[in-house]
Amino acid sequence: MTAETQQDPLLSALQQYLRETDFAHLTDADQPDLTALFSDLAGLKTEVKTESRQFKAALDALSLAVETLKTDNQALAGELAAAAERLQRQRREVERAMLLELVDIYDRLSEGYKALQNYRPLDSLFNHSKKQDVRFIGSVAQGQEITLKRLEQQLQRRRVYAVDCIGKPFDAHTMTTIAVGNDPRLDNGIVLEELRKGFLFGDQLLRLAEVKVNKL
Repeated sequence: MTAETQQDPLLSALQQYLRETDFAHLTDADQPDLTALFSDLAGLKTEVKTESRQFKAALDALSLAVETLKTDNQALAGELAAAAERLQRQRREVERAMLLELVDIYDRLSEGYKALQNYRPLDSLFNHSKKQDVRFIGSVAQGQEITLKRLEQQLQRRRVYAVDCIGKPFDAHTMTTIAVGNDPRLDNGIVLEELRKGFLFGDQLLRLAEVKVNKL
């Protein structure tokens, strides 16, 4: 109910009271000036109407401002969520690229370590330095082994683990076949050899393992 609708019953009640009240016993000085009174009441009614309209306009403007602010907040929240998602995706891509580089370094160190393990000095050549060569190669191999273990620990701290392949059935989700073999002692599709390690990053594939599969 607006202020205007509240004033109309009051004015009607006042007018009825003035009509029904006997002012004859009052002196001329005591009798109210009805013309001035009704003029003041009319002015008051007009003022109330004006203030009511102004108040309604202010409420409408405030409501519009609130709706605009709400819309802007929703748009800002959407933009922030999209920006956070893009940032998270970029971070995953950068982390994935970094881990692939670490895995590539791991491959090279592994190949070097295997070569050092398989080293056998020639008996006919450089026989005078054979013992020194063996000790030197052994110390280098030991250093390579320590480096490999530390690198494996670094990868594991980042939730990177090698795919377990050898002796397992071929899994197209984590492996790719680049060679086949024939071993009648094993079932068809069993991985015979791991030619390049595959890795998992958490529950996602980081790199496929390259394997040799049994084919009967």
